[in-house]
Amino acid sequence: MPHTAHVLALGEAMVEFNQSSRAAPNYLQGFGGDVSNFLIAASRQGASTGFVSAVGNDHFGQLLLDLWRAENVDTSTVRIDHDAPTGVYFVSHGENGHRFDYLRAGSAASRYAPSHLPLDAIAAAKVVHLSGISLAIGVAACDAALAAIDHARTHGVKVSFDTNLRLKLWPLARARAVMLEAIRATDICLPSWDDVTLLTGHEDKDAIVDALLALGPKVVALKLGREGAYIATPDERRVVPGRVVEAVDATGAGDCFGGAFIARIVAGDDPFAAARYANAAAALSTQGFGAVAPIPDKATVERALAQ
Repeated sequence: MPHTAHVLALGEAMVEFNQSSRAAPNYLQGFGGDVSNFLIAASRQGASTGFVSAVGNDHFGQLLLDLWRAENVDTSTVRIDHDAPTGVYFVSHGENGHRFDYLRAGSAASRYAPSHLPLDAIAAAKVVHLSGISLAIGVAACDAALAAIDHARTHGVKVSFDTNLRLKLWPLARARAVMLEAIRATDICLPSWDDVTLLTGHEDKDAIVDALLALGPKVVALKLGREGAYIATPDERRVVPGRVVEAVDATGAGDCFGGAFIARIVAGDDPFAAARYANAAAALSTQGFGAVAPIPDKATVERALAQ
């Protein structure tokens, strides 16, 4: 029997190929996927973590499994799909900044179905985490995500949800309908400003938080980038200021915030203390390149907080 992960996340991870320069056609291989970044961040803060997903029976799937094992993310709930590939994406650099090209349609993770869910592992977790992308990558995957939320709630397991709205994956009307439905069954909502203004139609942080709390979550952590996070519960709300750093690359900073925040909630922090910690972790993660490599560990974050 594998160990019980306290923090389980559902979604898709992909292998990244990032153009090393505009002049050269060389690509550096890395990793992407919001919930994978989230889990690695949580794991580096000391949380026990596991991934509920699928990869192809291919080299890229093996690279991802190796990554998670190296990061102490339990892979016993990752399916190997022998009939579908692992998703990949390319980052190229042009006149207008970064361009992302995804080869993920029909990927193993997008075909993950409700019948594949590890129901015992979900019932035994403390938090099950999903994102808007978990719901957007395919019809089967969306059904599986909603079934996982339902199963978690039936067993008293908290659900955390990051909006991560990607309009390349689905139209806004469908995204809004499905995501707002998911948020109704969410305990902890981790929205980003650009997403949630589109989802709620509000531009004021109190109006946004009011709308989200009215749906059902007990905690909303509205990510405000370098300004920090606006933390709201039904009883209290305040901005927890961000840390000022020289950022070089903010890729994955929101995922790092979420993983660190949930790791601290599971460890017993209140949402305001968790946000202070997660702000520091996210700020530190912007001081290196890529989504995964610069995610700090617990000792590094605690040193920064002590200064």
